[in-house]
Amino acid sequence: MTSTREIRADFDRDSITVYQAFSPEIAGPAVRHGTFVPPFSRGRMTWIKPSFLWLMARSGWARKPGQQSVLAVRISRAGWEEALGLAVPTAPDRRVFRGSDEWRRRFADAVVHVQWDPERSLRGQKLEARSIQIGLSRHVVDRYVDDWIMEIEDRTPLVHKLHRLVQDGQAAKARKLLPPERPYPLPTEVAQRIGAD
Repeated sequence: MTSTREIRADFDRDSITVYQAFSPEIAGPAVRHGTFVPPFSRGRMTWIKPSFLWLMARSGWARKPGQQSVLAVRISRAGWEEALGLAVPTAPDRRVFRGSDEWRRRFADAVVHVQWDPERSLRGQKLEARSIQIGLSRHVVDRYVDDWIMEIEDRTPLVHKLHRLVQDGQAAKARKLLPPERPYPLPTEVAQRIGAD
């Protein structure tokens, strides 16, 4: 049985791929520069997600305004684990906190937020398993942009191709083209901090 709160991701020994959707005005320069540059704002929270299908549901397969470009951002595993080590869940999870007062105190000072949302199927249905997304506040965005990012690829053409296949009833063909995602190994203390199984 699949774990309910398990990070599944495309990763190798040194890096993990996370996904973000932006307007072409932000995505184009990011791909050309290999990291985020203006008009990307370092002054607001940015959310990164290792689940490709979760972002497809969120962005409407790159059709929602401001989310027409899907980027695969390869970051260092060291950076990813640094973010998780700073993260505080967005809800008072009993597995993590003794009570809501402790959660409120910790969350007030959190520079990284962690949220577990229902994972999505190829057709966008909510699944029982949960998918992680990490919110990087302006206090750590510089680390993300300047130190953690190793490469940025535009996955929008793949997104459009997959969406066409799904619409044409060719889900099996689409599934073969999905980025590979497998369970990401977490140190026990980090798993406890973020409420992972």
